[in-house]
Amino acid sequence: MMVRNLLVAIMLSFSTICLAQVTTEDVKINNDEIELPGTLTFTSTKVPLLIWVHGSGNVDRNGNQAGLNVGANYIQQFREAINQKGLAFYSFDKRTANARNMPIIRDKGIVFQDFVSDVKETINYFKKDNRFSEIVLIGHSQGSLVAMLASEDADKYVSIAGPAETIDKTIIRQVSGQSAELAELCKSYFIELESTGEIADVDPRLLSLFAKPNQPFFASWMELNPVDEIKKIDQPILLINGDQDLQVPVNDLKQLHESKPKATMVVIKDMNHVLKTVKNQTENYTSYQSPKFKISEELINTIERFVKQ
Repeated sequence: MMVRNLLVAIMLSFSTICLAQVTTEDVKINNDEIELPGTLTFTSTKVPLLIWVHGSGNVDRNGNQAGLNVGANYIQQFREAINQKGLAFYSFDKRTANARNMPIIRDKGIVFQDFVSDVKETINYFKKDNRFSEIVLIGHSQGSLVAMLASEDADKYVSIAGPAETIDKTIIRQVSGQSAELAELCKSYFIELESTGEIADVDPRLLSLFAKPNQPFFASWMELNPVDEIKKIDQPILLINGDQDLQVPVNDLKQLHESKPKATMVVIKDMNHVLKTVKNQTENYTSYQSPKFKISEELINTIERFVKQ
């Protein structure tokens, strides 16, 4: 009878965990004139809150980009998986993903530190919310560096697919894979931008990249070196990269780890840049546009262990 009662208790406990309801709250945080609407989800209180810090582009709270055919929905999938682990999660529409912010951005421009300021405002907002035990920043791609710079008031820091080099070197490397000529042009433009603060005459083939509104942003971004910034973080650090990442190679992960040897480093097999498990290059490219590919289970389990340790 005791064994039977024990089994019943275990089954009831398991059912309670599986059927735990997710509380969803719409949250809008303002950073002066900028509106940062987002979604908070959790199954219980007094647990760590993970705050997502976006990669480059006009990424919304779910991991999609309007107008760019990026519909991987990877942040929403991450949310659902991490909530199942009993952890709270918050993500917001990046300032460039919210149409209401565009008149302000067109009028005042944008620099890299604006993204850092948005994350700091978000941390300050949730620091006042006593429902959560600690704050963990999850910086993805470009967001890895943003989160580094905003991590002072967080309890833990996670970098996923974080570049280790300055943005000028990254762009030159990426463009060189397409055209050596354009790569040399990029190099000269970045030198000009660093020395004069602007690029006087841009080749039409690179105009979408180096358009006038983009130049102050690149100038502010190229001043920041991730391998230097990560040394300034005192909190526990987890560094993650997928071995199928087309945008940020595993070598960047190793360089970040060399700068911060005490950090935990994990390479996740078969995970790509949008955190999906893929079997080949065709799936790798297709997964950027399709939500049908599953989020990496190893990624979720790795982050759960780090947060709960």
